[in-house]
Amino acid sequence: MQIRVFNESYRDDMIFMVLQAKDALGRKPTINEDLLDVTANYLERGDMFWLAIDENDRVVGCIGYSKTEGTTEAFLHRLYVKPSEKRKGIGTALLKTAEHAMRARGITVSKVHLGAPRKQWFEAYAFYPKNGYREYEPRYMKKEL
Repeated sequence: MQIRVFNESYRDDMIFMVLQAKDALGRKPTINEDLLDVTANYLERGDMFWLAIDENDRVVGCIGYSKTEGTTEAFLHRLYVKPSEKRKGIGTALLKTAEHAMRARGITVSKVHLGAPRKQWFEAYAFYPKNGYREYEPRYMKKEL
């Protein structure tokens, strides 16, 4: 598995993977508007977005972040892992890649907004605390980098 900066050639495969991930969690498989144009919504704004690519050149995960203007904080977005590839360290590798890049760009606080109801987002509510994130208000977690 390799983690690469988003490339437009993987767009459709990424969208398909996100829809699979949402479906596996029992959520309505819709696509977030920002994922339709990752280049414009992340890369051209100075933010970042990565893909986890397997040995068959298929997208098995993704993550992005956007810096909060006028601060040294950033929000993580769209951490998804293909359902059949979960529990293999892909999510952790993507998170560590994003955190490393944020630190290198002077970002000192990583935040994440979690969905509701909590029972539909149980994986996120378990994953982030294992990686040093703490809830600072309902549905929001952060970590000092």
